[in-house]
Amino acid sequence: MYHIAIVEDERTFSEQLQEFLKEYQEEKNIKFKISVFEDGAEILEEYKQIYDIILLDIEMPEINGMETARRIRKTDAEAVLMFITNMASYAIHGYEVGALDFIMKPLTYYTFSVKLTRALRRVKKKEQKEILLTLPDGAKKIEIQQLYYVEVQNRILHYHTDTGVYRIRGTMQSVEQRLAPYPFVKCNHWYIVNLMHVSEVRGNIAVVGGNELEISRRNKTPFLKALTEYVGGAYDRYSK
Repeated sequence: MYHIAIVEDERTFSEQLQEFLKEYQEEKNIKFKISVFEDGAEILEEYKQIYDIILLDIEMPEINGMETARRIRKTDAEAVLMFITNMASYAIHGYEVGALDFIMKPLTYYTFSVKLTRALRRVKKKEQKEILLTLPDGAKKIEIQQLYYVEVQNRILHYHTDTGVYRIRGTMQSVEQRLAPYPFVKCNHWYIVNLMHVSEVRGNIAVVGGNELEISRRNKTPFLKALTEYVGGAYDRYSK
């Protein structure tokens, strides 16, 4: 399911966007969660990084769409932004906030669906290189390249990343399944490491993100095999 926000002060256009999204869902057999806001101030109030796509009208009272986007970008670099406008001259300013596209008024379903498909491709591309952790105080998206290794202790998973350590309940089996599409391999019973960050192997020690982790006798052969394959390019698609 994709979470899409509509920020539009004109009810007619807001309702039209909602109808287009419903039609797109039926046409493509996918599901959206749609949140509707009447202006920029409303979405900015207690903003949370939960939206995949944000459809933003530019000409709004109080806080216009461009300023709303600037404020969103201070805390959310990931949401795909698409502006709704009747003035093409705004397009050049979209690059300032990393907007993907502009949808010109008056709206047509064909144009909207083409641009939404493009936005969903961008979201899917990001999803392929991210995991979402459900933490006690909220959710956290982590890019695969940020994750050094995962450690399990007493059914608590410790995600060691370049921004800190995040802890959630779980088992090694569950994290192995979750990270299976990516270049991760166990070095012992308690650790599964990201091969992107293995800088050195000394005997039974792997240096991962500057940390020395023991390679067990049981895991040494599959660990070295996976590392050799990674260095040889078997996982190149994840390092781009």
